Amino acid sequence: MKTTVRSKRRRRAGVHGFTLIELLVAIAIMAVIAVLSWRGLDQIIRGRQTITNAMEDERVFAQLFDQMRIDVRQAASDDESGQAAVSLLGGALQIVRQMRLPGSAPRLQVVRYRVSEGRVVRYASPPLANLGDLRAALRGGEGEGWSALPLMGGVGAISARLYVPRVGWTAQMKDVQGAITEADNNLKVPQLGNGPLPRSVTGLEVSVGATSLARPVTRVFLVGE
Repeated sequence: MKTTVRSKRRRRAGVHGFTLIELLVAIAIMAVIAVLSWRGLDQIIRGRQTITNAMEDERVFAQLFDQMRIDVRQAASDDESGQAAVSLLGGALQIVRQMRLPGSAPRLQVVRYRVSEGRVVRYASPPLANLGDLRAALRGGEGEGWSALPLMGGVGAISARLYVPRVGWTAQMKDVQGAITEADNNLKVPQLGNGPLPRSVTGLEVSVGATSLARPVTRVFLVGE
């Protein structure tokens, strides 16, 4: 009996638990691991969000510039519009473009790009059947029958320049009007024939500055191409 009691006491003496210091060290290590894991996860989430925002900005820019490219490519001639088909007017980019509807004769349409409350909006007139309707649309604002399509938000500034042959890039409409006057006078010279007026504007440069960008994004388009 005595031997049995002693053996039990020895076995009990050999069993040890965790001390308070060991527990504190383990908790501290676990806390450090948790903090490092959280920081790594936070960086991954932030990086993913940054990539997502960049992809969204790229998509919005692509949508805006693709629509501009289509409008400029389908720009009417100066003869058809009675003035420069692409012009800068009152802070807006204006394009007189051809519009083809299924089952009907080609029409003209006036398109304007404006910045309203930090958003680029594309205003488009209804199809114009005659010269009188065209002149009324060119003189007036975006009234009844016009559509308004918001294309891009967060825009700080938008600027445009026109390429006029023999002049170069300019934002002055007087340079464009001078090219139209010169071309019109040349048509009165018999040796030059009676061909259509050449385009006064053959290129368009658009720069868009957004709050999410460090510098503006610029694109160049060929008019009528």
